Amino acid sequence: MNNFKEKLAGRIFLVLAFSSISALALITVFILIQGAPIMTKVGLFKFVFGMEWAPSQEKFGIFPMLVGSVSVTLGAALLGVPIGICCSIFLAEFAPATVRNIFRPAIQLLAGIPSVVYGFWGLIFIIPVIRDYLGGPGLSILAGSIILAIMILPTIISISEVSILALPRQYKEGALALGMNQWQAIWSVMLPAAKSGIVAAVILGIGRAIGETMAVIMILGNAVALPESILDPVRTLTTNIGIEMGYAAGEHRQALFATGIVLFIIIMIINASAQYITRKK
Repeated sequence: MNNFKEKLAGRIFLVLAFSSISALALITVFILIQGAPIMTKVGLFKFVFGMEWAPSQEKFGIFPMLVGSVSVTLGAALLGVPIGICCSIFLAEFAPATVRNIFRPAIQLLAGIPSVVYGFWGLIFIIPVIRDYLGGPGLSILAGSIILAIMILPTIISISEVSILALPRQYKEGALALGMNQWQAIWSVMLPAAKSGIVAAVILGIGRAIGETMAVIMILGNAVALPESILDPVRTLTTNIGIEMGYAAGEHRQALFATGIVLFIIIMIINASAQYITRKK
C-alpha cells in the first residue's frame, strides 16, 4: 500500500513538473507564432537596430527602446547592487539578533509591495526632486533607475545573505587566526568564497529590473528616442508593450509580440547565466 502511494505521488509530481514546462513551451510557441511574421517581413537586423517606431507608417525599429531598457537596468544595478551587497554583509556578519529580526521582515515586505505603489511614490517624491535640483522634466532614466534599484534590493540582499551564511565558519575563523580583522576576513575570504551566489543574486536582480513594467511606465516619460543623458525620458521594451498592446492590431500587434520575443530572449539569457553561475563550483 505504501509503495503504491509513493508511486502515485511520484507520478503526480512528474505531471506537475511537466505541466510547468509545457506552459513555458506554449508561451514560447505562442509569441513566436505571433511575432515571427513581422520580424521576417521587416528583417531581424532592421527590427532590432531600427531607430524609428511608427506603426502607423509601418516603421518598426526598437533600438531606442532597447537602449532605454539597458540604460535603466544598468543604472538600477549601479545603484542597487552595492547597497544590496553591503546590507547582506551587515545582516550576516555585523547586525545583532534584534536588528536582524527587524530588518529581515522589512526586506520581505519591500518585496511584497506592488510595483504600482513604487511608481506612485516615484511620481510624488523622486521626480519632483530630480526636476527641481537637477533639471529636466523629472521623468527620466535616473528616476527609473532609483525606483528599480529599490525594487531589486530584496532579491540581492536575501540571496547574498544566504550565500554568505552558507559558508563554513572555518573560513572566517581561519582568516582571523591568521591575523586578519573582521572586515579583512569578509573582504578577502568570505566574499570570494560566496562569489557564485552573490553574482547569481545580482543577475536575478537585473532580470527583475529589465522585466518591470508598471512602475517604469509611470516614471520614465516614455519618449521613443535615444537618450543623451540620465535626465532624459526613455521608453523600455516592457513599457512599449504595456502601453500599446491595448489598441494594437495587425502588424502593429505582431511587432509588439516580436518585441516580446526580444525581451524573452534577453531574460532567458540572464536566467541561464544565473543558473550556470549558481551551479559552478
